[in-house]
Amino acid sequence: MNEAIEQMLARYQLVTREDSLNALREILQQIALLGLWRGKFFEHAAFYGGTALRVLYGLDRYSEDLDFSLLESNPAFTLETYQESLCRELLSFGFEVSFQVQRKNNSAIESAFLKANTLQHLILIRATHLTGQLHRDEVLKIKLEVDTDPPAGFATESRAILLPVPFSVRAYSLPDLFAGKMHALLCRKWKPRVKGRDWYDLVWYLARHPRLHLAHLEQRLRASGHWEGSTPFSRVNLLELLDQTIARVDLEQARQEVSRFVRDPSSLQVWSEPFFREIIARMETV
Repeated sequence: MNEAIEQMLARYQLVTREDSLNALREILQQIALLGLWRGKFFEHAAFYGGTALRVLYGLDRYSEDLDFSLLESNPAFTLETYQESLCRELLSFGFEVSFQVQRKNNSAIESAFLKANTLQHLILIRATHLTGQLHRDEVLKIKLEVDTDPPAGFATESRAILLPVPFSVRAYSLPDLFAGKMHALLCRKWKPRVKGRDWYDLVWYLARHPRLHLAHLEQRLRASGHWEGSTPFSRVNLLELLDQTIARVDLEQARQEVSRFVRDPSSLQVWSEPFFREIIARMETV
């Protein structure tokens, strides 16, 4: 096995089936980022979302998708441009994947999937004690999404990744990452389900990086039609929206949704309306 892959695997405890699948997914994600970097993708786009927090800032939960935003609107953008560099990079480390673009349907989101045979690749990373639990044709999928018409007003920065080889990615700044997460928490349409990962990430931000870029959140809310006020969106407006969202969220459902992504689900038991109302006061708006 490649030495860099050995080093990446050393970060994980491969005890359960879910441990091994999460480890495999994250290794593929980081090599995919390397392939995008080699293809000059980050000259045109920035990394954001839960996986960006996980890879760049140590978010202590697993994440499934790779989310990006173009730096400037480009309706003609296609991820097919980067298919060769992505697949070639993964193959160079022994991972054979397929790449499939999901055609847009009047949407500004360009999507694609990397697909790998789960059994074959668990054998590759030597998680052989778990392979009997898998069907030979089971497929591990990683979704890539790019916002081709992003709201304005965000800042980016270069962040280094050291494995599997040193490279760097362009990513949203933390206050803008927080603004994007807040927009998802307030506006995500998963009815009747709840994305508990949004609430987990809210706690993570407030504990570690509580500064939120309010102007960028306003741009996102206006673009999605969730704020049409004639005056600028204020901290008071944000706290009112948050209070309404906290009042209607099904926290038990949120706990269940996020539990498979965290090592210690017991940490979710403190979640309650009073808990979230108390901690949002710690948010700093800039």
